[in-house]
Amino acid sequence: MANDRYDTPKKKVSFEVRDLNNFVYDMSRCIKCKGCYWVEHTYMPGIKYTTRCPSGTWKEFDSYQAAGKLRIGLAVAEGKFDWSEKLLEVIYADPLCGACDVGCKRNLDLEIGLSLEALRIKAVKDGAGPMPAHKKIAKNIASKHNRFGSPHENREKWVTKDIKVAAKADVLYFAGCSASYTNNEIAQATGKILNASGTPFMVMKDEWCCGNVLYSVGMIDEAVETAKRNIEAVRASGAKILLTSCAECYRTWKVDYPKMLDIDTADLGFTVMHLLDFADKAIEDGRLKPAKKVDLRLTYHDACSVSRLSDAWRPWKGERGWMGTIEPRYKRRRGTEGLYAQPRNILGAIPGLTVVEMPRIRENAFCCGAGRGTKEAFPELARFAAGQRFEEVKEIGAEALVSACPFCKNNFSQTAKENGGEVKVMDIAEVIAASL
Repeated sequence: MANDRYDTPKKKVSFEVRDLNNFVYDMSRCIKCKGCYWVEHTYMPGIKYTTRCPSGTWKEFDSYQAAGKLRIGLAVAEGKFDWSEKLLEVIYADPLCGACDVGCKRNLDLEIGLSLEALRIKAVKDGAGPMPAHKKIAKNIASKHNRFGSPHENREKWVTKDIKVAAKADVLYFAGCSASYTNNEIAQATGKILNASGTPFMVMKDEWCCGNVLYSVGMIDEAVETAKRNIEAVRASGAKILLTSCAECYRTWKVDYPKMLDIDTADLGFTVMHLLDFADKAIEDGRLKPAKKVDLRLTYHDACSVSRLSDAWRPWKGERGWMGTIEPRYKRRRGTEGLYAQPRNILGAIPGLTVVEMPRIRENAFCCGAGRGTKEAFPELARFAAGQRFEEVKEIGAEALVSACPFCKNNFSQTAKENGGEVKVMDIAEVIAASL
C-alpha cells in the first residue's frame, strides 16, 4: 500500500514575485506565533522595547502585522477580497523593513517579505495600487530621473572643487537621489573619504534614480526598465565596484535588481558595495586613517537595507512536496549577511568616540519607518516609528544618532526637531570624514 506522505503530488513553484500564487503556501502556513512582531525572547531587552514591527506597533491590530497581512494576501490570491481604500492602506502602511521576515525565519522559513512584495505587485497589476503619493514619485522619476522632481542638471552639484573625481576608475560612486539633491553633505563626505584613502573613483555620466520606490510599491514594469538601464550603464563604464552611501540604493542594486531580472547577485558583472564595507576594509588595511579626535557619545542605528534586507539574491525555482519541502534545496536569506560589524568597527576606530548601543540592535533593530514609499504616503507612521527609536536614544543618553541611510537621517532629523531635544542626527559618512 502506498504511503500517502510520500505520494503527495509535487507542485512547481518559484520565488518569482510577479505571481502571488507562488507564495500561497507561505501565506497559508502562518501560525500566528507573532515571531514577526515580538523581538525574539532571547534578545528581548526588557518590557519596554519588545516589538520589532513598526506598522503593527503603530496600529496594534493584526491586519497591520505580518500575521494578518498573510491572511489578507491569501484571500486576495483566492479572489475572496476586492481592493478597497482600507485594504490598500493595510498593505502600503508598511516600510517592508524585513523584521517580520527574519523573525519568521528563526522558526518557520516562510517567505514573508516576498509575499508582501508580491501582494503590492498584484495591487498594481489589478489597477488598484500604488498610493497617490507613490504615483507622484513615479512621475518625477519618469520626467526628471529623480524621485524629488528636481532639475536633472543639478544632480552633480554636490561635487565641489576639493573633491577629485576621475574620468575612469574601477570604483563608480552612485550617489543616489538623496545625496545628490537634498543631502549633499553625505555625497561630499563620501567623496572626501574616497580621496583620503587614495581610491580613484568616477561617477555616472548621466545618473538616474535607482528606482527603489518603484519596486517597493509594486510598479515592477517601470522598475525593471530602470534596472536594465542602470546595470547597462555600469557595465559600459567598465567599473568593477558600484559603491553607494545610501542603504536603499544598496539594497536595490544588490537585491532587487537581480530579483527582478531573475539572476544571481554574483551575475551582475560588478560588485555592489556600501561605504560601510569600503571604509571598514580601508581602515583595516591602513589606507584610511581616522586620526582626528571626535568627542561625541553616539549610538548607531542599523538601517534595514544595509542589515537584514541586504543578503545577496539567489533565484530559485523547483518543486514543493510533502510537508512543504522544496527541491532543489535553497539557502534561505535570513538577514545574516548584513553589514552589522562594519559600522561598529569603523566607529570603534575613531578616537574620542563613545559608542553606546540601543536596546534593539542588528537584526532586531526597530525601523525608522521612512523607507520604501512609507514616509511619502503615510508620514504619520514614519513619524511614529522614528519617535519610538528616539525613546531608546534618550534612554541610553546618546548625544548623537548615526545611521548609514539618508532616508533614516532625514526622518530622524525631523523627529529630533520635534521631540529629540539636543540629539544630533548624522550619517556615518559625516562622522568618518570628521575624523580624517
